[in-house]
Amino acid sequence: MSTDVAGAAAVSVSPSSRMLLAGRVLSGIAALGLAASALAKLTGQEVVVNNMVNQFGYPASAVMIVGVLELALTVVYAVPRTSFLGALLLTGYLGGAVATHYRVGDSLLTPFIPAVFMWAGLFLRDARLRELLPLRK
Repeated sequence: MSTDVAGAAAVSVSPSSRMLLAGRVLSGIAALGLAASALAKLTGQEVVVNNMVNQFGYPASAVMIVGVLELALTVVYAVPRTSFLGALLLTGYLGGAVATHYRVGDSLLTPFIPAVFMWAGLFLRDARLRELLPLRK
């Protein structure tokens, strides 16, 4: 048992080893996918740049900025101490990606799936999030 800042007793609930492993796997898949996407933008892969410029309508100068932002937010998510903040910020980033894909009539699953994996992984490995958002009582 531990005490929080207000001095009230707080019960420390740790996830089962299976839940923790599943959460780490889902979080890892999301982080690897986002990092790969960011690195494709940062290295200027022709397919990625052409999609962003010709299909999505972004200026070529924005590709590098978007890649840096995506990689920075992914690092914030990958660090356990800041993973919740990273998930919140990446949700905003991926929301913009969903809007971009929707605007051009592209599949919404491409940006939506990493968001689901990211939050599911965080939910499974962080007891504080499960207390905040219980699926059942």
